[in-house]
Amino acid sequence: MKVLITGFEPFGGETMNPAYEAVRLLAQQIDGADIIKLEIPVVFNEGASAVRQAIAAERPDIIICVGQAGGRAAITPEFVGINYADARIPDNAGQQPLSMRIKEDGENAYFTGLPVKAMVRAMQQEGLPAAVSYSAGTYVCNDVLYQLLYFLHTEFKGSGMRGGFIHVPFATEQVKNKPGTPALELSDIARGLTACIRAAIQYPQDITEQGGTIQ
Repeated sequence: MKVLITGFEPFGGETMNPAYEAVRLLAQQIDGADIIKLEIPVVFNEGASAVRQAIAAERPDIIICVGQAGGRAAITPEFVGINYADARIPDNAGQQPLSMRIKEDGENAYFTGLPVKAMVRAMQQEGLPAAVSYSAGTYVCNDVLYQLLYFLHTEFKGSGMRGGFIHVPFATEQVKNKPGTPALELSDIARGLTACIRAAIQYPQDITEQGGTIQ
């Protein structure tokens, strides 16, 4: 079995991105699966294209893309990617799409192929803060998530590949001058990602468990 896991380069004035820094800490094998690590650019379309190229080259069974969600206190697997780009800040190539569809021929949204509730439970059993997220935003993270799921529903349809996205908080190194901002140690983020990979391997279908949101 192969698991492709990606993380972004730094963006938004940060000198590091905990997404890829945590990915780098992962073991080369987890529960018998080979772990393929890839850093991708924080650039609309280019990040998603790098993921598509890696899928075509490696033919992984599971694809997990990881991104930074500064301000979140928990590790949050994403439930849905939406066909909408609306950038609050420019990406690392200076692009700033506003109120645009990502794929004209795509569905309005695609749901994750990962067992997000099982992943959250696995992380909580490790003593880590975790929750399912129902919005990946409208920046490059959502662009990569949506396009990944679009590829799996079109070009790679019938392959049996499953994919999705996980947002992680700031690393503790990033919040020294951000009083009150939630953060986790990189080692804990890596532990959370490891638990997610194990859950994705163990559960081809998600568990049924109380969750969701009221608002």
